[in-house]
Amino acid sequence: MHRYFIAAVVALTVVITGVSAAPARADSDDLAKALAGIAAIAIIGKVIRDRKKDDHVTHNYNHNYNTHRPPVIQPRPLPPRVSRKTLPAQCVREVQARHGNTRRVLGARCLERNYRFANQLPRNCARQIETYRGWRWVYGARCLRQNGYEIARY
Repeated sequence: MHRYFIAAVVALTVVITGVSAAPARADSDDLAKALAGIAAIAIIGKVIRDRKKDDHVTHNYNHNYNTHRPPVIQPRPLPPRVSRKTLPAQCVREVQARHGNTRRVLGARCLERNYRFANQLPRNCARQIETYRGWRWVYGARCLRQNGYEIARY
């Protein structure tokens, strides 16, 4: 704002100096020309100021000054090549194997509910195990890892 005021004052002094330095024979035509010049400078200054104000508004379009909350940033989804190979962690179970060993497996039903690409899992990793609720299909975690799959973090 101060720059515009200073520029207007300088422009006005240049015009007034030019008018006062004119010979004494200045008539009404010269005065009309000087006033037209002043008006033109004022109009040009207003147009420049309005354009700068418009530029300022358009560059800051994503800021909401009426609220005190930061803008909400939506995370981008993972690329299909990454998310297709990441298995949900909630499907991991530890089962008792022979000789007291425990194995990590992923339940087939859980994967069907929570993993979009469950029908594309390698069939050679599928096993049937006996649980308290009967026989269930599971996928071995080690076998899936060897085929390029990984388990998501909790």
